Amino acid sequence: MRAVAFSEFGAAPALTELPVPEPGPGEVLVRVHASSVNGFDLGVLGGYLKGVYEYEFPVVLGKDFAGRVEAVGDGTDFRPGDDVFGVVMRPTLGQGGFAEYVVVNAAYGVARIPDGLDHARAGALGLAGTAARNAVDAVDPKEGETVLISGATGGVGAFAVQLAAARGATVIATARPGAEAAFVTGLGATHAVHPDDLGTLAPVHAAIHLAGDGATVAGRLTPGGRFATTVHHVPDDPAVTATAIMADPSPATLAALADDVVAGRLRVPLAGVYDLADTTRAVEDFTRGTVGKLAVTI
Repeated sequence: MRAVAFSEFGAAPALTELPVPEPGPGEVLVRVHASSVNGFDLGVLGGYLKGVYEYEFPVVLGKDFAGRVEAVGDGTDFRPGDDVFGVVMRPTLGQGGFAEYVVVNAAYGVARIPDGLDHARAGALGLAGTAARNAVDAVDPKEGETVLISGATGGVGAFAVQLAAARGATVIATARPGAEAAFVTGLGATHAVHPDDLGTLAPVHAAIHLAGDGATVAGRLTPGGRFATTVHHVPDDPAVTATAIMADPSPATLAALADDVVAGRLRVPLAGVYDLADTTRAVEDFTRGTVGKLAVTI
């Protein structure tokens, strides 16, 4: 099978041929049709996860996947032909979504794709969507409260803006004037603020920290405010309720996100679509900063 992988620490990712993996008990083999680029991929490629995960070279990049079940191991509820999507949640780094096939745990990190959701959007939904929902759930914005989202133009931020706005919150999203500001307000943000101008903001009830200086973001909270972060900043104020976010792609969360997309309550903001052979260019474009998600089709 074709896959985008790197052979050792420091090596560049490249399109290569690898054997098709086989599913074991409780696993499914998915013929991948789409994936997307995430910050996690940069961490894997840069070797920053050494000591957290075991690297089984060659390591295939790609945390997201969407496709069709080709084969199943014993003890699963999926069947060949099922359309599925989710997040590759394996105990080691080896298999990934930037490949024609991937084996995933049938019990966690995968859900069926409902009618009305195509592979391209499903393949960009799993990791960023679950991280955004987990972050919004953590700060639990009430109707009429103000929520600051720092890093709003990225994949997680784009979903978080929509999810927070859907709860009736007034969303302030970091974005530069022009296309970025239009992007976040088009997703439901009430106001866009330049990242350099956060210090001018009035206090907010809750903040979601996805990028930028964590101390500055946390410093905009009202006394006793709520703070969620995917980059693990710890606020100095002990009165702040702080939550470190790790995406939890449970089947229930994935299914709820998919239902929201089909119902029109959530948009998957695809900023670009790349063929598998162009995946390295997609990763390079991602590092330069993107507005929304970059999808990879296989």
